[in-house]
Amino acid sequence: MAERSHAPGQSEGGGGTASHTPSHSRAETAAHLRHLLETEGDAIHAHTSVSNLQRHEVFDETDDLDALRSEARAVKEDAIDRLPDLIETVREAVEANGGTVYVAENAADANAYVADVVDDRAATSTAAESASDRPSVVKSKSMTTEELELNDALESEGIEVTETDLGEWVLQVADDTPSHIVGPAMHLTREEIADLFTEQFDPDEEFETAEELTRFARDHLGERIREADVGITGANFVVAESGTITLVTNEGNARKCAVTPDTHVAIAGVEKLIPSIRDLEPFVDLIAKSATGQEISQYVTMLSPPTESPTLTFDEPDEPIGANTDAEANGSTDREFHLVLLDNGRTEMREDDQLRETLYCIRCGACSNSCSNFQAVGGHGFGGETYSGGIATGWEAGVHGQDSAAEFNDLCTGCTRCVDACPVKIDIPWINTVVRDRVNRDVEPAAYDFLVDGLTPDEESGGLDLGKRFFGNIATVAKLGSATAPVSNWLGETAPVRSLLERTLGIDQRRALPSFERHSLVDWFDARGGEGESKRRAAAGRRESHDEPTDALDRDVVLYPDVYTNYVDTDRGKAAVRTLEALGVPVSVPDLPESGRAPLSQGMVATADTQASKVYAALAEDLDAGRDVVVIEPSDLAAFQREYERFLPERSFERLRDNSYEICEFIFGLLENGADPAALSTAGGDGARIGDGNGNENENENGDNGQPIAYHSHCQQRTLDLEAPTVAVLERCGYAPRTSTVECCGMAGSFGYKREYYEVSMDVGDRLASEIEQASTDLVVASGTSCGDQLETLLDRTVPHPVEVLAPNAGP
Repeated sequence: MAERSHAPGQSEGGGGTASHTPSHSRAETAAHLRHLLETEGDAIHAHTSVSNLQRHEVFDETDDLDALRSEARAVKEDAIDRLPDLIETVREAVEANGGTVYVAENAADANAYVADVVDDRAATSTAAESASDRPSVVKSKSMTTEELELNDALESEGIEVTETDLGEWVLQVADDTPSHIVGPAMHLTREEIADLFTEQFDPDEEFETAEELTRFARDHLGERIREADVGITGANFVVAESGTITLVTNEGNARKCAVTPDTHVAIAGVEKLIPSIRDLEPFVDLIAKSATGQEISQYVTMLSPPTESPTLTFDEPDEPIGANTDAEANGSTDREFHLVLLDNGRTEMREDDQLRETLYCIRCGACSNSCSNFQAVGGHGFGGETYSGGIATGWEAGVHGQDSAAEFNDLCTGCTRCVDACPVKIDIPWINTVVRDRVNRDVEPAAYDFLVDGLTPDEESGGLDLGKRFFGNIATVAKLGSATAPVSNWLGETAPVRSLLERTLGIDQRRALPSFERHSLVDWFDARGGEGESKRRAAAGRRESHDEPTDALDRDVVLYPDVYTNYVDTDRGKAAVRTLEALGVPVSVPDLPESGRAPLSQGMVATADTQASKVYAALAEDLDAGRDVVVIEPSDLAAFQREYERFLPERSFERLRDNSYEICEFIFGLLENGADPAALSTAGGDGARIGDGNGNENENENGDNGQPIAYHSHCQQRTLDLEAPTVAVLERCGYAPRTSTVECCGMAGSFGYKREYYEVSMDVGDRLASEIEQASTDLVVASGTSCGDQLETLLDRTVPHPVEVLAPNAGP
């Protein structure tokens, strides 16, 4: 097996408390992630891609999916609200059945209780003695027991522990740690597992197929289950009213662990409680769909453990269970059930308005599967002491502390693809942002930080990493860069400056820097004649493009000049202005504040809050006048339509959300209401369509009616469900779009500039570039700033915004 490494600052057992110190991070983090890309990345990507694809397919086939997800979330919200009462309810239900409920305050408390149960049971066990004469335990997969480090705790007490989930057992044999909360060994290939088993068990013949491996595991583990003194399981859900333990698995080992030994210990976080059996329904429907893309798991086991049910004996395999009514001979009086409910920080999470949502998590792993960065490095990179993937930041901060979360938190780029994937609609990117903000504020200021306080246009305290402060204030940087261009661009390409930027800000020297325009988009618009000139051009466009003008086409637009469009890629802003005017819509391009997206991405929440208020104040008069706000950069639109809900008064947020549009979404609305696409620059040139919409006179090689064009939509755009309007507009203008299935470009704003993440960024981008190249067209467009930059680097060609291929060519 290839040598594997753990995160910088973590112990090899995965349970050490890591101290987040920026001084070690860049070089060591880069080396660690590079190692994971080389040793685990391909296997992780293969497995997560399959799960992701299958989830998409089964979600598409599910009726009323959104209602189902909303129902599940409502149950979790109610359960967490009523948690203290539900704990008492489940205690009464389990004790009425003769079982025991123990609420453990922390890991040490839980481990001590379980060890005592095992020792007591082993003293009177009717199970066959194990070969080692040590008390023996068999376990099914449980992330909660991973959180407890239960195996190590029991082994230290002389108790033999055997994992019975195939993946977990492979890791136990390999002395490795889980890389995924559902598929713990997905970072290992079949060949690596075969080599491991051959080395450890010295079989007569080497293992060659997956079937041979699983058959060996089944026989080996079956014997351990039959001999065990105690069986330990987790619980996907615990029904408070009946004490029912629900286990959702694909191997069937969990129910064997629960019923074969005389004693069953179920360990679950207190958040696993739900009020009633009826409340279980949406979760059973959703969990397999979300985790593995199955309609339903192979095994859904619901146990309301009666302690008087007969135990199993393997001495008389032909004798029916319970046929012998003699209690002592049948062993029925010896069955025990213990439900251990774990707090371990969860009560504090419940009281934390920002982390509380983490407790809604059902541990399906969909956030991991949907995350491009996780697909590249897996949970050994994108994970902490126990948990991995997007939701891991909340869990690690809550149960292990912020230091553990800080080790991997920056791998979340806030792309929001996990929001669509989460079956209970957890706003995972916001949790990551909040924890990032807290980590930032916990850093002790350096001796020179007083020089920064008051001199930077943000709301952050001293101690903030200089790289984060730089990117969080990118609007100021861009404004200065534009004002001093082209000198700023020349300096940015010199070796001494690039070396300095890498050493002080962590900007990788391999990444090309943006080139600032001397004249901003706002400058260009004003010099062109401002709103008056735009109204004149729009009036001319209205006469040419509207056969039958309607009220729906009588619009006025404020074009939001995002930082990149205003100071770097002004061409796409100019194209947007010309396109809207050609369709009869007058435009204004005021000098507006940065949206707050940049500081938000760095965890600078206070600064983002301030920016949101500034933006709304600047746009309030336009909103009052009924003007539409049109946005080119999808991440800024996402701020207006998602994150601002947390910063603005409800009515203010709703006004901006309901009156802001992505540029191609707005164009699509105009075309839907009668505007003529012939006013635009179409694939046929000079307003000519390819094909008449009815025949196939200009079919391309794929049978599409139009000129092939490869299109990559921004991740935030997909979450806002705004990919389709761009596709529709391109089709109406004579193109045949081939949309990418790879959801992330890997650049993600500042992420791809950072030294420690450069290789991850390029690995993710390579997968997208490979797909684009297979589209067999030289024409490639991308909606996002980062997407276009990354693809231009990887494809070595110009990648414009879609509006740039739609804009009329004539005129300034």
